[in-house]
Amino acid sequence: MAAAGTKTGRAPVLAKYDVLEELGHGGMATVYRAHDKRLGRDVAIKVLHPHLRENTEIAHRFTVEAQAVAKLRHPNIVEVFDVSSDEDAEQYLVVELVRGPTLRKILQERGAMPPEIAASIVLELLAGIVNAHAQGVVHRDVKPENVLVEHRRLTRQVSGSGFPPAASVPPVSRAAPSGDRIAVKLTDFGIAKLLDAQGVTSTGQVLGSPAHMAPEQIEGGDVDGRADVFGLGVLLYECMVGHLPFLGNNPAQVLRRVLDGLYTPAEQERPVIGKTWSRLVDHALARLPDERFPDAASMRDAIASELERLQIASPRTAIEAWLDDPEAWTSAHDARLIGKLCELGADARRRGQAVAAASDYNRALAYAPNDPSLLRIVSSMHRSERRARFLRRAVPLALGAVVLGTAGYGVARALKPLPPAPVVEDRPLIERVPPPPDSVPTMIRSAVPPPSAVVLAPPRTIASPSVVGPRQAAAGRTFTITSLRPPFGVHLSIDGVAVPDPEPQKPIALDDKAHTLVFSCQNDLCQPKSVTVDPGDRSDAMAVELQTTPARLLVEGDPTHSYGIEEMPQVTITAGQEAELAMPTGVGRRNVNVFDRLDPTKRQSTVLHAGKRETVSFRPK
Repeated sequence: MAAAGTKTGRAPVLAKYDVLEELGHGGMATVYRAHDKRLGRDVAIKVLHPHLRENTEIAHRFTVEAQAVAKLRHPNIVEVFDVSSDEDAEQYLVVELVRGPTLRKILQERGAMPPEIAASIVLELLAGIVNAHAQGVVHRDVKPENVLVEHRRLTRQVSGSGFPPAASVPPVSRAAPSGDRIAVKLTDFGIAKLLDAQGVTSTGQVLGSPAHMAPEQIEGGDVDGRADVFGLGVLLYECMVGHLPFLGNNPAQVLRRVLDGLYTPAEQERPVIGKTWSRLVDHALARLPDERFPDAASMRDAIASELERLQIASPRTAIEAWLDDPEAWTSAHDARLIGKLCELGADARRRGQAVAAASDYNRALAYAPNDPSLLRIVSSMHRSERRARFLRRAVPLALGAVVLGTAGYGVARALKPLPPAPVVEDRPLIERVPPPPDSVPTMIRSAVPPPSAVVLAPPRTIASPSVVGPRQAAAGRTFTITSLRPPFGVHLSIDGVAVPDPEPQKPIALDDKAHTLVFSCQNDLCQPKSVTVDPGDRSDAMAVELQTTPARLLVEGDPTHSYGIEEMPQVTITAGQEAELAMPTGVGRRNVNVFDRLDPTKRQSTVLHAGKRETVSFRPK
C-alpha cells in the first residue's frame, strides 16, 4: 500500500468512499487510496477483481479475511475498518492506509541489510504475529510483499533516498521521540486460517508463495503457528543475505528444495552475519515443525536476547536511524560492532566457552579480514584450543602409563634390584607465556584481555614412556570444496596453520573438533574468506568464491567534468576523487579506456590492478 500511485480512469464507485488513486494490485484484488466521507480520513480499499466475484469459494475466503483480521488490534498489523455488504456492487475491504513502501521494494533498492537491522524488522513483525496467534489466526503467507514500512522523515531530510517523497509522508520535527517515526506492519491475511473455526480451503489445497511456504504447508498437512515461524525465517534470511534461501529455475524446483531443506547457511553466503544469527535462522528454517522454535514468542525472545547482547538497546530506534541514513548508520555500527564482538569473544574465552568465543571473533574478522592483529588473536585462540585438546588426551594416557610403569617397576624390583632412577628436575608441567604486545589490535586492546599461550615445559630428563599424540581425523570426516573461484592462486590455512593449496573435489581430512578455515589469494589479490566448521563427525561441502580486491583509479583533469570508463558504462568519475572499481572474480588486472564525458574524443588507456591505485591525466601537457 505505497503512498504513491497513479490516477485510474476505471476506479470503482463506492457510496461511502471517494476513490482517489490506484496503489497496486495482486492476484485477488486491486488496492486503492480512498477518502472516507463520513470520518474524513484517507484509507486503503482492497477491491476484489471482477472475474473473481463470481467464484463462491474465493468470495467466501475474501469475507473470512475480514472476519479473521477485524478482531486483531496491534501496532504491527494493518487494521481492518470496514467490509462491503451484500447490497454493494463491489466486494471490498477497507483497511488503514500505511504511507510507505513494502519491504520488498526496500530490498530491491538497498539489497542485503545489516544483520541487526534485519533482525530488528523481524522482531517488530513477531510482535504482531504473537498477537495474531494468541487469537487463533495464522497468516501462512509471511513475505516482504506483505510487510509495509512507514517512515516519517525529519523536516530536513536528505533527498535522493529512494523512498516515497516527503509530500506523501508528513515530516516531523527533529524533536520527535526517537523510534516513533517508523511503523512496520504486516498485511494481507488473505489466506489466513482460523485455528478455532473450519478452514475455507479444501483438504490438501496449497495456498501461499512457494519460496516462503513451510514444508508441511506444501504437503497439505496440518498448519499451525510454526508455519509463520518458518516464513519469518525465510524473510530474515533474505533480509540478511540479499536473496531467498531456497532458489530454483521454476516453482517445482523451489518446492523440492523447501521439502528437502536444501539451502546454504546464511553465514557462508555472507560471513558478516556470523554464526549466532546463522544458527538462529537455521532453527526457524528447520524442515520438521518440532525442530523449529516452538512458537513465535520463542523466536521473538531469541532475537531480542541477541540484540541486547550486542547492545542494540532500541531496535525501533536502530531501524529509524538506518532509514534516515543507511550508509552513515551502517558505517558507525560496523566500527562499533568490531570492538563489541572482540569484547564478547574475550569474555567468553575467559569463561572457557571456546565455541562462543570463536563465533564472535570470526564475525569480527569477517568485518576486518585484513587486520593482522585480529588474525593473530584468532590463530592464537585456535592454537591454545589445540594444546588444550592435546593435554586433555595426553595427560590421561600419561597417568595410565605411570600407573602401569609403577606396577611393573614393583614387580621388577622384587625380582632384581635396579639402579636408581634418573632425577627429574622439579618444574611445572605447564608454563604460561605472555603473548607479544601487538597480539591485540590497538582499536580494541582495552576491551580484550591479553590471552596467555599454553606451552609444554618438558623436564630435563624424560623418564616416562612416550605419550601418544592427539587422534587423527574421525573416520569419514572431511571438508570438500565443490568449486573454487578463482581456480588458482588460492591459499588455505586451518586454525592459523598453512596447509597445501586447496583443490576442487579433493577432500580435506579434519578431526571432530571445531575448525576455522581461512581462504586467501597470493599477493592479496582477493578478500580473505573465513569458514567455521562445527564440531562433530558430519562431513561438509561448499563452493568457495573469493571476491577480487577492488582496484582504485584517480583521474586528474578538469573538476567541472565527469569521466567514464568504456568497459564499465555505469561508472562515472569526478576529477580529483579516487574511485574504487570492482574487478571480475579471479582477474588481477584489466585494460580499460577512460574518456571525458563532455568530449569523448579525449581518451586515455590504462591497466587496473587489483588492490592498487592507477592514475590517468587529462591535464594539458
